[in-house]
Amino acid sequence: MDIALSKEERAFAEKMRTFFTTEIPAEIRERLARGEHATREDILTSQQIMNSHGIAVPHWPTQWGGQDWTPIQRHLWAEEMLLNFVPPPLAFNAQMVGPVIAEFGSEAIKERFLPPTANLDIWWCQGFSEPNAGSDLASLKTTAVREGDEYIVNGQKTWTTLAQWANWIFCLVRTDPEAKKQRGISFLLIDMSSPGVTVRPIQLIDGSHEVNEVFFDNVRVPADQLVGEENAGWDYAKFLLGNERTGVVAVGQTKARILRIKRLAAQTMSGGRPLLEDPLFRARLTRLEVEVTAIEMSVLRVLDSEGRNGPGKPDPVSSVLKLKGSELQQEATELLVDVLGVAGLAYRETDSIAGGFTAVPEGAVDAMPTYFNWRKASIYSGSNEVQRTIIAKAILKF
Repeated sequence: MDIALSKEERAFAEKMRTFFTTEIPAEIRERLARGEHATREDILTSQQIMNSHGIAVPHWPTQWGGQDWTPIQRHLWAEEMLLNFVPPPLAFNAQMVGPVIAEFGSEAIKERFLPPTANLDIWWCQGFSEPNAGSDLASLKTTAVREGDEYIVNGQKTWTTLAQWANWIFCLVRTDPEAKKQRGISFLLIDMSSPGVTVRPIQLIDGSHEVNEVFFDNVRVPADQLVGEENAGWDYAKFLLGNERTGVVAVGQTKARILRIKRLAAQTMSGGRPLLEDPLFRARLTRLEVEVTAIEMSVLRVLDSEGRNGPGKPDPVSSVLKLKGSELQQEATELLVDVLGVAGLAYRETDSIAGGFTAVPEGAVDAMPTYFNWRKASIYSGSNEVQRTIIAKAILKF
């Protein structure tokens, strides 16, 4: 594939850049550029602005808010968004449940859920992992027993990201305990305000609250909130995870982090000269940039071929993207910490170094928290060990 952009594609990228830098509030972008995390309001504002201009969910069918863009244009849209420090559309809505509903849902479910999902009027969270069913997801135990026009749901989900902000959850539930474990699973949509739903926070190593446990105690769910066919949820989950593994590469995000690293390294002195001029540091930085470029080429190849695989058949190369992309994201966070050195330990506004005589340096606001937080990148969307197994079987045919 020739990855050189055409004149039209460069113009498209410029159009997206102009949109993101003029339509998304500057105060949001400036805070993210400093390394601060997007708030719920930031994400909501950004996605609703994009949706009002018809570009929040460009990969969806045009009937439901998508754009008739090429894979390259969708890639440029995502890259310019991240390079300009714009909070991307909520992944649970835009990348996960939305495409599943659009592909496999009934017309009634599409009409009910897709418009508010695109506009973030519904904030979704993902109910897949369980205490004893993480990478081995098909071992999940949460049950949904049909009683008339309802399912009665009992069980527990864990590591449920941003469940504290969500008002709906899409869940994998076991509807046939006698079937082969992959065949007895269904895809159910559950209102988080339903009686019997409990959310309990999990505090992370950096002190933040991003993930949760979710408990279901005899939760009654209308049967018309089942997506697709009963016991076919594993196929829908594979479709979702294929999309997720392509998206989690976040090439633009890693590029943006590299730009920050360069800026900080130019300001950091080492041996009487800027760290950016140190040969060993430059070699490490260059290797990271080369590998990011290489994975970007692979992303483009996967996007170029996605339309030929058919629904529910994600390109197994998406596992390569997830594996390598998560490693590069972690490398970038490690390099940021190394640039700051001991100064990176003072990462809160109330922290300082040298007994309070030195201000918290630029970049320290997120260096250590992001380093700790991104240890998760090699685990979610299927751990990297699982991805290696997929690659061995589906690509290398071992």
